[in-house]
Amino acid sequence: MPTGRGTRHPDTLTAREELGEAYLGAGLGDRAIAAFQRTLADRERVLGQTHPDTLAARTDLAHAYRAAGQPEKALPLHERLVADRERSLGPDHSETLAAQGNLAYAYRSAGRLKDALPVYRRTLASRERAQGPDHLDTITARGNLADACFLAGRYKEAVSLYERTLADREARQGRDHPDTITARGNLASAYHSARKLAKAVPLYEENLADCERVFGPDHPDTLTSRSNLAHAYHTVGRYTEAQAMFERTLADAERALGPDHPLTQTARENLAAATQA
Repeated sequence: MPTGRGTRHPDTLTAREELGEAYLGAGLGDRAIAAFQRTLADRERVLGQTHPDTLAARTDLAHAYRAAGQPEKALPLHERLVADRERSLGPDHSETLAAQGNLAYAYRSAGRLKDALPVYRRTLASRERAQGPDHLDTITARGNLADACFLAGRYKEAVSLYERTLADREARQGRDHPDTITARGNLASAYHSARKLAKAVPLYEENLADCERVFGPDHPDTLTSRSNLAHAYHTVGRYTEAQAMFERTLADAERALGPDHPLTQTARENLAAATQA
């Protein structure tokens, strides 16, 4: 006779993890959290606190908390995961570095940039040491640190990091790779915030041309790039060009994305603000 597998059978736990992932993909955060909480508790009881499957379950629960907009609950899980990974695998193991990156992002999501920055710095240093300065994971880590510096208002450091990231992306992935185009846009924004407008404006123009060529005129990234250039034009007093660009961005967004899309709403607000200025 067939027998039941039980609530703590490995197949049952795997099925519950898959259910949690399905809930998460469907935007049902509370149900995903409940499924991952139960899976983690069962993994800890059956396998122990530091088994790889237990650590994976803890990671799943932390991601679910973050996705549900509860980063403060994710933080202690991420902090414990870093400690467990460092103890069992060493500080330069790829899974340890991934755990560090997740912790830094969780700090950032919780608005704790002061805590995020040293973790981002440590992750970048470890990746440079373990994987080399030109590895794609290292380039990504450098970009993540640049993003955190930008958000913290450390524009001079952000510019330096973004410049290196863009150069590395172009060398490794080519100028038209989506990651390279994103890096170019990030550098333009950093120049803008650092008041280096003579560098920001031509780079925004270059980025928009690249987006139009690679993604097409109505792609969300292209619309965002055009809006950023319009803001830059407005900042340097090129009001007529800025107004026309804001108007085009709104018209394109309404046609391509619909009147209620977040990008369309932002474009409408940008045009209204520019008109009133």
